[in-house]
Amino acid sequence: MPSGAPDTIFFLSDYGNRDEFAGVVRAVLRRLAPLVTVIDLTHEIPPFDVAAGARALQRAVPHLGDGVVLGVVDPGVGSARRGVAMRVGDAERTRLYVGPDNGLLLPAAESEGATIDAVELLAPPGEPGAATFDGRDVFAPAAAVLALGAPLGDVGEPIDPTSLVRLLLPMSHHSVLPDGRRVRWCQVDWVDHFGNLQLGAFPSEEDPDVVALAWPEDAGEAPRSVADRMVRRVRAFAELRPDELGVIVDANGRLALVVREGSAAELLGIGTGAVVGIAELPT
Repeated sequence: MPSGAPDTIFFLSDYGNRDEFAGVVRAVLRRLAPLVTVIDLTHEIPPFDVAAGARALQRAVPHLGDGVVLGVVDPGVGSARRGVAMRVGDAERTRLYVGPDNGLLLPAAESEGATIDAVELLAPPGEPGAATFDGRDVFAPAAAVLALGAPLGDVGEPIDPTSLVRLLLPMSHHSVLPDGRRVRWCQVDWVDHFGNLQLGAFPSEEDPDVVALAWPEDAGEAPRSVADRMVRRVRAFAELRPDELGVIVDANGRLALVVREGSAAELLGIGTGAVVGIAELPT
């Protein structure tokens, strides 16, 4: 393996672990780059949910070293959507990305705050693959070649990075409730394994220590236990009483609704995509 090759591939997909899809992609990587380490970030992205995959990559990337990020959440496989590879780098770090040009990769790549170079992937030489499995037939071979130290131009033709497909991931916004209280509306971006509800919002010094949860008027009936519920903002789970609902800043720096030793998703009866208001307390 050439000196300086990014000899690690970080693999994320919506393939799940019941079928052989993720394993077959790993087998292709092993065959083409036997000395490269493959780290599975997750294969449990909800099927076809490009935005969920993009958020997962955003959460993971700050903790990855140099290497190739192979992301496959690809409802457009077999269509005219491009396959792409990107190099994101500065004087200290270089990371590469391989996957579909559907918005999956770009949020994580841009979060690194460095120059992006991009290519449209060429079909690998040899027999044509199936039109339904680009993870195996297109993306894995490109990721393997790049992990072995090949330049970006070996896997594709240069394209303008500004032409890459961009997702509009919702963030929080402020408004005023009918009773005059300020409220910060946040979408639930992620429900983790423990039922914690990560919100699309970063903490603010203006956030009070105790808040009321609100529900958008145009969303119909409030979910159980949400309307006018008082919730403490705490630093860690241990500051909550058992089964108490609270607001914390989670490990990714986002606000999250959590229950100590329980599931906020089950308690509130809401999930990804729901909108919750963090409001001032009634006077």
